[in-house]
This record gives sequence, structure tokens and C-alpha cells, in this order.
Amino acid sequence: VQLQASGGGLVQPGGSLRLSCAVHGSTLDYYAIGWFRQVPGKEREWLSCDRSSGDNTYYADSVEGRFTVSRDNAKNTAFLQMNVLKPEDTATYYCAAAIPCSKWPSDYKYWGQGTQVTVSS
Repeated sequence: VQLQASGGGLVQPGGSLRLSCAVHGSTLDYYAIGWFRQVPGKEREWLSCDRSSGDNTYYADSVEGRFTVSRDNAKNTAFLQMNVLKPEDTATYYCAAAIPCSKWPSDYKYWGQGTQVTVSS
């Protein structure tokens, strides 16, 4: 199973980005998809998890109300819509697959390669 994260880039404060996480070698609807981010020198921060059934999602307080997860099982792709971005959101963003949802990176078996998000004017 391979996950491929994409969609990062440079955006101004207050802007939006949508990250994608394509699942290869398995079906997306089998997994909960977690989103994390990391800056150099800090631990990986959990952001959100979307249950495989798609009927429940969980968010960290730091992104609640600004970030939204979704999935398109037909395309085997999960998404992280990020709005009202702040400079402190600058990080490398990762998607990961697990069964079931978890806040802990060690519970995720498969990881995408990371995509850089930079929020700066």
C-alpha cells in the first residue's frame, strides 16, 4: 500500500490550499485516513482523522473550523481542505492510513511522503 500526498505550495496568510492523498495498492474505504504535520525540530502533530466509513471525522483544536477532511472512495483519494491559513500552519503535511482512527503516529501503518505548505506574504 502506498500513499501519495500532493497539493502543497506557497500561499499568503488567509488563503486556502487543498491537499490530496491518493491511495495505491488497496482501497481507500478500508482505512481511516489521518493527517499530520511537522516542522523541523518538533514532533509530528496530529491534525485530523477521517473514519473509513466516512461518517465521522475528528479534528485537533488548532485546525477545527479551518480545515476540513473529505474523501472520494471512487477515486481512492482523501483530501484536506485548509482555509484561513496562518504563518504558523507552515509545515510538511503528511497523510497516513490506519485502522481505526488514532491521534498517535505510531498507530499508522502507511504514510505518504509529505508535501510542504508555506504560508507567507
